[in-house]
Amino acid sequence: MSTATQRLILRMADDELILAHRHSEWTGMGPLLEEDIAFSSIAQDKLGHAQALYQILHDQFEAPVPDAQAFGRNEATFTCCQFVELPNGEYDFSLVRHFLFDTAEYLRYGMLGKSTVEPLAKLARKVHGELKYHLYHAQTWIIQLSSQGTEESKARMQTALNEAWPYALGMFDPKDDDAALSADGVFPGEQALEDAWRASVADICAKATLVVPTDTAAMLGGRKGFHTEYLQPMLDEMTEVYRIDPSAEW
Repeated sequence: MSTATQRLILRMADDELILAHRHSEWTGMGPLLEEDIAFSSIAQDKLGHAQALYQILHDQFEAPVPDAQAFGRNEATFTCCQFVELPNGEYDFSLVRHFLFDTAEYLRYGMLGKSTVEPLAKLARKVHGELKYHLYHAQTWIIQLSSQGTEESKARMQTALNEAWPYALGMFDPKDDDAALSADGVFPGEQALEDAWRASVADICAKATLVVPTDTAAMLGGRKGFHTEYLQPMLDEMTEVYRIDPSAEW
């Protein structure tokens, strides 16, 4: 498999790992018990997706074992987009991030289900089924709090969408590997994914009576190791136990 494929799988795994940790921070803090449970469950699924992707890298590219990949690196070697590392903020921002990210992931894994890389295609077909429920959860609350909510809830959702949008666009960086991935039948590319994502998001936003931001520049850099001030402190917390004894078996 090509280095372009390796980079694709790594950034997917890093995205899943970091957002899983952010979602897990809602455990015991959700605005409703139902949402406390929902975000915790989604976080657990994403952690499982990350582990499976790191395992593919280990098996196919001789990368370190998944635990070492997840807990043994510093921020400069992470290729997650900046979107997933931002603090949760209020529930409205976390919900919008959940909606925008999982829309992209649902489409991404749908495309990868036809990949010529069989381990990735097999995983994608499994994950795609799980993401259907994640996306349903996000879309339901987006519509309920916007078109079916109060003026305040709609305003808060629109503000959260505006704030999240430039970071969400960073999910589709870089497009440098698109030609190679497409030619090898691995993945249609980030541009194809972004086009499909924009159409899907626009459809739900119309139902929610939310206005999709326009003329907004993408927040880039994460894919190349340039992160926000929030990632390293989160990694320090996330890896604290592992760093005590990386060779320990639990």
